[in-house]
Amino acid sequence: MTAPVVVIQKGRKLLILLLFIGLLGSGGLLGLNSWWQQALAPAAASGQGQVVEIKPADSVTELARRLQQQGLIKSALAFRWYGQWQGLDRKVKPGPYLLAANLSVPEIWSALTSGKVATVKVTIPEGYTLAQMAELLEKKGLVQAEEFLQAASQAELPYDYWQPGNLQGPQRLEGYLFPATYDFPLNTKAEDIIRIMAQRMAAEITPEFVAKARALGLTPAQAITLASIIEREVKVDRERPKVAAVFLNRLRQGMKLESCATVQYALGKPRARLYYKDLEVASPYNTYKIKGLPPGPIAAPGHASLQAAVNPAAADYLYFVVSRNGEHAFSRTWAEHLRNKAKYLANLDTPLEEK
Repeated sequence: MTAPVVVIQKGRKLLILLLFIGLLGSGGLLGLNSWWQQALAPAAASGQGQVVEIKPADSVTELARRLQQQGLIKSALAFRWYGQWQGLDRKVKPGPYLLAANLSVPEIWSALTSGKVATVKVTIPEGYTLAQMAELLEKKGLVQAEEFLQAASQAELPYDYWQPGNLQGPQRLEGYLFPATYDFPLNTKAEDIIRIMAQRMAAEITPEFVAKARALGLTPAQAITLASIIEREVKVDRERPKVAAVFLNRLRQGMKLESCATVQYALGKPRARLYYKDLEVASPYNTYKIKGLPPGPIAAPGHASLQAAVNPAAADYLYFVVSRNGEHAFSRTWAEHLRNKAKYLANLDTPLEEK
C-alpha cells in the first residue's frame, strides 16, 4: 500500500528557498555548502541495522525527529529539506525498514520510498509440525508461538481440499501450510503468515493432483494426509513412491498402516526411539490401533512427498524395514519381511524401524 507521509503545504518550497538565501547572505556560500554536505553524509562510518516503522499517518517532521534520536541522521532539518526539495516526502511507503547510521540521507530516502521493507528469512523444513513451525517463527522474532497456534486454531482456509472434519485447535491446519523458504516482512501478523503459507500449499494442489488422488480412491485431503506420513517416514527421495505404494496397498487390503510416524505424532513430540508400550497409545492417529488413514495430516509434506502420494510406484510391496543409511528394504510377503527383519533389525529391541 502506498501512502504519502506528509503533504507539502503551500509555499513550503518558497520558504525553503528564502531560508537558503538568508543563509547565503549571513554565512556565505562556502559555509552553507559545507554544512549541507555534512548534514547529508552518513551519521557514522559504520552501524548496526535498526528497524524503523513508518506508519501512514507519520509526518516528515516526526520521522526526521525519530531518525535523529536513533542516531541514523545528523540533522532532522536537512533530512526534511532534502526530502521536500526532491519531492520524496510524497512517495514514502509505510512499513518496517532496516536502516543504519552508515547510510547517507539520500540513501535513507531511497530506502523509504522503495517499498523494500525489512524482512526475515525463514526456512520451514519439510516434515515440520505446526508446533515446530510456531517455535521456529518465535525464534526468528516474527510472532509468539502461542499467537501463531491460536491463529491456526481460528483460521478458515478458502480451499475445497481443506477438510478439517472434527479436528479442533491447531490440528485443523496441520499439514496445510507448505514448508519452504519465506521472506516475511517484519511485524507480519500470524494470520498473514498462515495465509501466505496456505497459498503456497494451494499452488501444489493442482487439478492434476486432485484427479490423480481421486483415481487412487483418495480425496485430496486424504492424499495430503498420506503425503505427510510419507514425509515423516522417508529420508531418501527415490523411496517415496515405494513407501506410498506400501501404504496404498495396505489400505486396499484393509490392513493397518502401522506407521511409527503417526505414533510419534500421537505422543505429542518426536522421540529417538519408540517402545512397544508406545504403540498402545489411545489416539485416532495411532495407526497400529486404527485401520485406514488418521483423521488428518501429521506434518507439512513437501513437493516430493505430495507427488509420491498420487504417483505411487507400480509395485505390490506390503512391508518395508530400514536397512542402511536411512534406506529401506521392501518386501511383498510376510516371510520375506521376516528375513529382512532378521537381517537388518537383529540388534534393535524396538519396533521403531519395522513396518
